[in-house]
Amino acid sequence: MLAPPVPQRGGGYYQDDGPGENPPADLAAIPDAVPRAEPLNRYANRPYSVLGHTYVPMREVGHYRATGIASWYGRKFNGQKTSSGEIYDMYAMTAAHPTLPIPSYARVTNLANGRSVIVRINDRGPFHGGRLIDLSYTAAWKLGYIGKGSTKVVVESIVPGTEAPPEETPTADDTIAKLTGVSESSEKPLPVVDDTGGIYVQLGAFGNVDNAEALRGRLARELADFGTHLVIRAEGGLYRLQLGPWNSREQARRVADKIAETMELQPIVVQR
Repeated sequence: MLAPPVPQRGGGYYQDDGPGENPPADLAAIPDAVPRAEPLNRYANRPYSVLGHTYVPMREVGHYRATGIASWYGRKFNGQKTSSGEIYDMYAMTAAHPTLPIPSYARVTNLANGRSVIVRINDRGPFHGGRLIDLSYTAAWKLGYIGKGSTKVVVESIVPGTEAPPEETPTADDTIAKLTGVSESSEKPLPVVDDTGGIYVQLGAFGNVDNAEALRGRLARELADFGTHLVIRAEGGLYRLQLGPWNSREQARRVADKIAETMELQPIVVQR
């Protein structure tokens, strides 16, 4: 962005900014950015200063993961040059970030609903209020926070042509002990889910099954083998993502507290 933006009161989009007057008919049909190897911009990755703060961009595409606030920018900047020299298109799947290489690619996940998009970093910003990333209008629309103006997200870099480094995969019993602080010797391991009832930790309730599946997919990756104990239960017109069953309400409560602390969700303990 050409200058530090001024936020609108209430945390929405920037002052005098907003949606375009004639958006594409089907924003959902606009595909995510497709990661590919690109030479880094000659000028956009040099250290720079804004509002008295110096930023040092990454000089190569590599591992990056951070949690923070995402905002978005729209018509006020549409058609202007980005830091990369490209023209900003509010309907493309792009983003501005203070230090990620330009160009590079990142997966952005909305922690409020589990939705994810892949964007191409081609601009600098945001420079206000501790915000982590600025998404294009379409990217923010896909993540479901246009009206709200901002949301908490996880930003993960994508290195084209490489896979994530292999991790040591814990067993289900190892993960239970890690989440609950209780070893196998003190409590029985988690039984196989048969969906016949019991004590569960509910991680979210959605009106759309796709949103429930998206969050289950993300958590399944983070919980490794233990992710097989995530179930979606349709009840009362909602799709409820639940983890369990647990041996006791006390054990489920410990798991819920640990998830709330480490995964920025607000789980509740339910019995069915």
